[in-house]
Amino acid sequence: MNPDPVRLSAWVHGYVQGVGFRWWTRARALELGVVGHARNTRDGRVHVVAEGPRPACERLLALLRSGDTPGRVDLVVENWGAALGGMTGFEER
Repeated sequence: MNPDPVRLSAWVHGYVQGVGFRWWTRARALELGVVGHARNTRDGRVHVVAEGPRPACERLLALLRSGDTPGRVDLVVENWGAALGGMTGFEER
């Protein structure tokens, strides 16, 4: 049985732009089999949107918070919801 997919929206605060953070996030997301995107915001954060099985999205969130990312993550603010669908692959925006 396949659980219903979820949507994770994570706002990553810290020194996360210009350091390969979106590329790193994309690589982890593809390894976990989730779809979505990571994009820089004007205020210096990175917004990560991922859809897939809840365990895979929870693992991605744990990796974002692991301290093992490029740059420096100070805070990750998460929001969960039902998957909206319509995304394929994982993009850096």
